[in-house]
Formats: sequence, C-alpha cells, structure tokens
Amino acid sequence: MAQRIDEAFLELINQNLRIAHKICRVYFDNPNDRDDAFQEMMYQLWRSYPKFSGRSKFSTWMYRVCLNTALTYQGKVNRNQNQRLETSHQIAEATDNVIEENLDAMYKAIGTLSPLNKAITLLYIDELSYEEIATITGITKGNVSVRIVRIKKELEEKISKILNI
Repeated sequence: MAQRIDEAFLELINQNLRIAHKICRVYFDNPNDRDDAFQEMMYQLWRSYPKFSGRSKFSTWMYRVCLNTALTYQGKVNRNQNQRLETSHQIAEATDNVIEENLDAMYKAIGTLSPLNKAITLLYIDELSYEEIATITGITKGNVSVRIVRIKKELEEKISKILNI
C-alpha cells in the first residue's frame, strides 16, 4: 500500500514538476538558492502529501505548497544574506536568441513584483481560472481580476525598461 502511495506521489510530482521550477526561477535569482528552495519544496510536498484530500486538483494543491514554501524560504534567504560571501546577483549571459532574451526579461520583471503578485502572475501564466487563483492565494475572485489588469500594465512597463524599448 505504501509503495502505491509513493508511486502515485512520484507520478503526480513528475507531471507537475514545472510548477516548482517556475516558482524557483521567479523567486530566487541565485542558482544555489533556487536549488535549495526546490529541494525544500519537494520535501514539503512529500511531507504534506498524506493530507492531500483531492478536493482540488493536484496542481492547485502543489502550487499552494510550493508558493508557501518559496515565501518561507525567501524569508530565510533574506535574513541570511548578510552572512553570504557571494553578494552579487548572478545574471545569465545574454544570448543571441531573442526568445530567450524576452523570456529572461519577463522572469526578471516578474521577480520584481510583490510576493502575492508574483504568485498571481505564475498562476495566470499557467492558465488557471480566476477562481482557482483565488483559492490558491486566498483572495477574492474580483481582487484577482483587478490585480491581473494592474500586473499586466506594470509588467509591460518593466519589460520595456529591461529591453530598452
């Protein structure tokens, strides 16, 4: 029985792994922090899985766990930042590929948003409904709608500045 649960968990995680990677990329600039946060997300998902009741989609539940873990871990990283030897942000080397450059600009712009707006943006990009976004973030459906309009405008401005358009 435990082996079936393990296999089911691993299958669901593998089907939705991009959620954790995407959240790590948006919330953490430093690759080491990304890796550590990812590991913490996997641990928290495993630890919380027995409590997953199936009342929502697995991906919705996974988003909630990963976002909460990212926010908690981000607080730890910020508190420990003064203790680091490495203080500069590691910026990915620019490529000739315009798509990659635009994607990097988008993630950089999303990374400057408030934690709640980052979460809303990631969920919106993954085409979750306003109702699902509201459930995951704990705000009303109407507030989700208003925030998305404002976030789009803010991101347009930030991406334009980043790309010098």
